[in-house]
Amino acid sequence: MKFTILGAGLVGGPMAKDLAADKGTHVLAVDADPQALARLRTVRRLRTLRADLSDPAAVERAVQGADVVISAVPGFLGFQTLDAILKAGKNVVDIAFFPEDPFSLDRLAGRKGLIAIVDCGVAPGMSSILAAHALSQFDKTKSITIYVGGLPEVREWPYEYKAVFSPLDVIEEYVRPARYVENGRMVVRPALSDPEFLNIPGIGTLEAFNTDGLRTMAKTLDVPNMKEKTLRYPGHIEKMAVLRETGFFDTEEVDAKGLRIRPIDFTAALLFPKWKLHPGEADITVMKIIIEGTRERKPVRITYDLLDRYDERTGVHSMARTTGYTATLAARMIARGLYRRKGISAPEHIGLEKRCVKYMREGLAERGVVYRETVESAQSS
Repeated sequence: MKFTILGAGLVGGPMAKDLAADKGTHVLAVDADPQALARLRTVRRLRTLRADLSDPAAVERAVQGADVVISAVPGFLGFQTLDAILKAGKNVVDIAFFPEDPFSLDRLAGRKGLIAIVDCGVAPGMSSILAAHALSQFDKTKSITIYVGGLPEVREWPYEYKAVFSPLDVIEEYVRPARYVENGRMVVRPALSDPEFLNIPGIGTLEAFNTDGLRTMAKTLDVPNMKEKTLRYPGHIEKMAVLRETGFFDTEEVDAKGLRIRPIDFTAALLFPKWKLHPGEADITVMKIIIEGTRERKPVRITYDLLDRYDERTGVHSMARTTGYTATLAARMIARGLYRRKGISAPEHIGLEKRCVKYMREGLAERGVVYRETVESAQSS
């Protein structure tokens, strides 16, 4: 089986290694960064290719030999990359956090008889899979609430934050309006709004705020109340709000002593060295998914909890493990014929197939990523 991974950074690299560990597989990792590719050149059953993934023609050439493609490009390239992969006639798993509607490509994928799973990381991704899985166990679902965050284990002033993916994708969380479903209606709130505190055993108090994390769930699931919030160490909201309101995240060019520059590009250039997780730096991923509904006329709450940490043995960061291994397991499901739904699939579609959920959870657990499930009466707390 042949897999091609577009993007070989701190998430793409571990995905390439994970797939290459399977006997009988051949993996091609593609990136424009020679340093990222150099870190993979000694891995057995893994080849590398340097290519400009901002060029759709280069993407189509890069995926020609693949049975399944995983797209791990930055969000601003995500939609055009997915379009190019589908035009090349390839099944795909996508973890790019792009703002465009992925279902606008459903006709293209369906016409070519392709399987395309989008938003297939940790959140969106496993959050949606497990929420839909719980929903299928209820007679009626009342609400879905998701809290999620990736954090450095060691808090360092001033930001107390580190990221394993593009800083532009992180900044997008602070500017893109957040869509929620309340009482059966779509509502839109500003990013960073509605702050609340959440106590996480083993971590302490974190702050939660609105981000546009529901993604496809807002369309695919018939649940009257749904929301997703991002978790950070307390104080993060105020720092990001000050930067945003000052204009540091703006995308319109400004004049700076005769130079035309987008503030967001300048900001990303400054923040990325401070936010970048370096090899050996420990991070954690925290997620809590709460689904409430009724079963046999009794109120029931199902909760999934994740607390994952940096793997010292493999040197793989937690966010790369929780995001990347979700995607590689989905790619294996396609390759092995376990998941067959044609067209654009959201993670929720996986969640409605019990055998697929079982496969994903068992595969993640084998890699040390464990989701604890708690079922209780909704009146007990």
